[in-house]
Amino acid sequence: MDEIPERLTVKPSWLITQLAVHARRLVFGGFTAAGARGYHYRILAALHEFGPASQAELGRRCRVDRSDVVAAVNQLVEQGFVDRAPDPEHGRRNKVTLTPGGVEQLHRMDQVLDQVQDDLLAPLSPEDRQTLTLLLGRVLAHHESP
Repeated sequence: MDEIPERLTVKPSWLITQLAVHARRLVFGGFTAAGARGYHYRILAALHEFGPASQAELGRRCRVDRSDVVAAVNQLVEQGFVDRAPDPEHGRRNKVTLTPGGVEQLHRMDQVLDQVQDDLLAPLSPEDRQTLTLLLGRVLAHHESP
């Protein structure tokens, strides 16, 4: 294996970027095996936690571009994981609702992600994993606050 310059390996930004590559590969592989995509998980999770929503709301909550939300919702409708119907309170908007099959798929995807976390963070103790998650959340919140 090629040596990596130390000045890189001591930079958290470089380490986070390198780890993100591995995380994406693991998540992609796990979701592909489950017949799903990351956008599907985000949408199903938002619907499960917050209830029915418009596609625009889903895009904002899930940080997914509007056109990608439409494509993902179309796929989820085809698979029977969500229903989409006109919003009776707003004539030009659709409301997306989680189906029982969608809840089952979300649970399958949760299991995939749990395994990914275990694989990705294998060298860390449960306490270290909790600390890492807390610290990453704090840094992200700082950069996202107005």
